[in-house]
Amino acid sequence: MCILFMALEVHPDYPLILCANRDEFHQRPTAPAHVWPGSDIVAGQDLLAGGTWLGLNQQGDIAALTNLRSPANHSDNRLSRGELIPHYLKHPEAFPHWLTSHAKQYNPFNLVYGRGNDFYCFNSLQQSLVNLTRGCHAVSNGALDDIWPKMAKGQQALEAMACTGMIDEARLLAIMHDESIPDDDSLPNTGGSLEWERRLASIFICHPQYGTRSTSILLRHRTGQLNFCEVRYNSAGKNIGTERFTIGAHD
Repeated sequence: MCILFMALEVHPDYPLILCANRDEFHQRPTAPAHVWPGSDIVAGQDLLAGGTWLGLNQQGDIAALTNLRSPANHSDNRLSRGELIPHYLKHPEAFPHWLTSHAKQYNPFNLVYGRGNDFYCFNSLQQSLVNLTRGCHAVSNGALDDIWPKMAKGQQALEAMACTGMIDEARLLAIMHDESIPDDDSLPNTGGSLEWERRLASIFICHPQYGTRSTSILLRHRTGQLNFCEVRYNSAGKNIGTERFTIGAHD
C-alpha cells in the first residue's frame, strides 16, 4: 500500500471512510480480495510472501500498511511486512505489545489499525504509536500527515467531500485516480533519484513496470455495517475487476 486517506467522525452517516491505493510491481503475483480459507480475514493477498496490504475481519477490525521510503534503513534479510496485517486481524487484543517488540524485524513501515472509530498509526522508524483524532488523515511513505503534495491533495479532497455529506464510491474512486504530478520543487526528498520521485508523485501511478495495482474503499456506516470494495488495475491503469464485501453491524 502506498497511500491512504481516512476520515474519522467527519461524515454523519459514515464515521469511517478509508480510501487506499496499493502501488507495486505489476509482475508480483497477487490474489484479489477474498475470504481467506480457514479464517475470517477478508483481504487481497501477495502470493509471493503470503501477506497483504489491507484487510479486515468479521469482528470489524481493520488494518492497512504503507512502506516507509527510507533506503538507508532497508535490508533484504527482514521479514515481509505483509504478514503484520493478518497477525493483527487474528490477535487484535495482544497486537500492540507484540508490535512494539517485533517491529524491527521488518523493513520500515506505517501501520494503521483499529476498530469502530478507535484507530492508531504506528511508525516503525520512530517507534511511535498515535491514536488518530477526529478528522481527515493521510498516510503514505513518510510520517503520518506529512505535507507531501499528493497527500495534501487527497486529504483536502476527502475532507471537502465528507463535509458536504455527498459520499459515494464513484466520487471516492475519482480522488484515488488523480494522476497529476506537482512541480519538481514540491517533491519530497526520500533518498531516491528525481526521476523516481516524479514517478511516485501522483496519487494514482500508471507505469508499465510499477504502478497502482488496486484501490480499496472501505465505508463504515453509523449502524456498524462495513462495506469494502477493491478495484484492480493492469499496467495500463485499466480496471480488470472489482470485488465487494459487506460485514454486518458491530456496534
